[in-house]
Amino acid sequence: MKKALKIIIPIAIIAIIVAIAITINKDGQEEIIQISSQKELERIYERKVPEETIFSTMLKLPFSLLHDSPRYYSELNLSTSIEDDVSKYLGPATSTDTATAESTKEYSTTNIQVENVDEADVTKTDGDYIYSLSENQVIITDVKKPEEIKIIAKISENSNKVPEDLILYNHKLAVIYQEFRTAYYNNDTKTTYVAIYDVTTPEKPRKIKSYELEQPYYTSRCIDGKLYVISSGTLKKEKDKIVTYYYEDEQQIDDGVKNIRKIKDLDTNYQTILSNVDLNNIENKLNVNSYLMNINNCYVSENNIYLLNEKYKTGEPKIANIFGLKGLFGILDYDYNSEENGYYTEIYKFNLLQDGNIKFANKASEKGTTINQFSIDEYKNNLRVALQDNNNGSKIIILDENMKKIGETTNLAKGEKMYSSRFLGEKAYMVTYKTVDPLFVVDLSTPQTPKVLGELKIPGYSTYLHPYDENHIIGIGMQTEEKVNRNSSGKVTSTTATITGMKMALFDVTDVQNPVQISDTIIGDRRTTSSILTNHKALLFSKEKEIIAIPVNNYQEDFSVISYNNNYSTMINSYKSYPKDHISEGYFVYNINLKDGFKLKGTITHNKNEKKNRYNLETRLLRGLYIENNLYTISEDYIKVNKLEDLQEISQLEINKSN
Repeated sequence: MKKALKIIIPIAIIAIIVAIAITINKDGQEEIIQISSQKELERIYERKVPEETIFSTMLKLPFSLLHDSPRYYSELNLSTSIEDDVSKYLGPATSTDTATAESTKEYSTTNIQVENVDEADVTKTDGDYIYSLSENQVIITDVKKPEEIKIIAKISENSNKVPEDLILYNHKLAVIYQEFRTAYYNNDTKTTYVAIYDVTTPEKPRKIKSYELEQPYYTSRCIDGKLYVISSGTLKKEKDKIVTYYYEDEQQIDDGVKNIRKIKDLDTNYQTILSNVDLNNIENKLNVNSYLMNINNCYVSENNIYLLNEKYKTGEPKIANIFGLKGLFGILDYDYNSEENGYYTEIYKFNLLQDGNIKFANKASEKGTTINQFSIDEYKNNLRVALQDNNNGSKIIILDENMKKIGETTNLAKGEKMYSSRFLGEKAYMVTYKTVDPLFVVDLSTPQTPKVLGELKIPGYSTYLHPYDENHIIGIGMQTEEKVNRNSSGKVTSTTATITGMKMALFDVTDVQNPVQISDTIIGDRRTTSSILTNHKALLFSKEKEIIAIPVNNYQEDFSVISYNNNYSTMINSYKSYPKDHISEGYFVYNINLKDGFKLKGTITHNKNEKKNRYNLETRLLRGLYIENNLYTISEDYIKVNKLEDLQEISQLEINKSN
């Protein structure tokens, strides 16, 4: 007994000290820690799991023998069941594609989330020229004369550099490439290469700056001429040394660990690089800052960048449980299936400073996960976040500018998954789904007491919500058919939902307590899908021109996707990985207004040899846009021009005739 006490008492004292330290740390401001040396980086690189505290190591001893800990597997970077990680598959306000102030033509721009925060895309236009991607090239097309469109220039790098995104600003074209260092295309070999061209004379694009970041490309934004590019991946080791360099204008720059930082209490060998360059002052040096963190989602406002990371956590036993009536062994009564266990979202806020620098501001942690960038919104210096939790359903939390929680809704739709959300001013809209689609309307006018105003249940679900006007919203997703499964005794054992087609719906939310679906249209059948389900930039919408258009795919064989246990990510994966060939890929154009709802105007296809009806020759339709009263559809092989009024073809251009 005495020997046991000699062991227990020191451990108990250490536990108390660590617990007090943890409590103090939680009340203090998170701090940025400068990496001190290459040796410290190497220790971090070699670490397979985050460094454990004495306290958490103590806790793991009994539980690692009794349970299969998802947290442990997650930290080992092994496969775990993260059902709701759809931010990887899903992809917004329309941008003022910051191209040129000289054009007087009316033209559509990239569908973005935040006004004045442009998002990179595979197609851009300034009204006179279209910039698009085709295989490993950037194509510049003169479209000043719709009847005689013509390619005037092509941009390409070496075969290892594949263009992924474009930003167009004030006669400058930024091309963001993913570069593959080896033929195996592993993440560890990917880097981000950015080339900026002066396209004042589009026929002769001139490279004026380039830089390369030694991590895979994640996302980018352009705000008032400042281009922000984010890259993220695991630390890389080269010749027994952790990579700390980057390239600017083909020159290697290595500041050592000067610009590499870690966030206090965050231990990981993932690296996220935040870079920015001023397109208005291209001669200025590139700003590069590196943080040791992983990211699953990103939201950018005009003033801040928010990086989000999901992590499985287990609640720590309370000190009262350890030193209760059962003594130290009260720890063994800890409920491993506690409500505190689950996936948490860590939110890191970075300020965008006037001088172009990026500065870490603060962080927050909340139970639950986001689905995509539309789960997050900044409004009047507050951050609103829509979260879903496997046990409790969905909710919206509100954080102040210091990332302190000031309000949250009750949990909604327990047992259902959140499929989409959209914040519009002082209201939020959320779609959850099991076998029917509840659309919730949430009042956020008083941040401290947000509340649900109304709910509408309809078949199917929406994966993307888009504003039509102040009182109407468009939902795009899938139509489903519910099936009740019974056993031999007639008892209901489960319900499943089978996709029967795509769906667009128009909702009237004038009476927020009673939202109404005023129109819908079903597209195709269970073989039909669209890139709009995974990327908001695929949408073309104009209330003034009464047009909404999306690319649509059809498969040649029956394609049945069934939802079991509400696993939405499985559905999306099924669409993305379906191995069968397409019958066709087309651009569906609809009239839309409040009186008539949706009316199909027609379809435009880009299939090669479409008259011969040959499979395996379909092209990848990228985007649609309008310039004045003409519709331009762009794929990797064609650009077609049709009249918006009746879709009569004006002209077409084959990009790669040799294909």
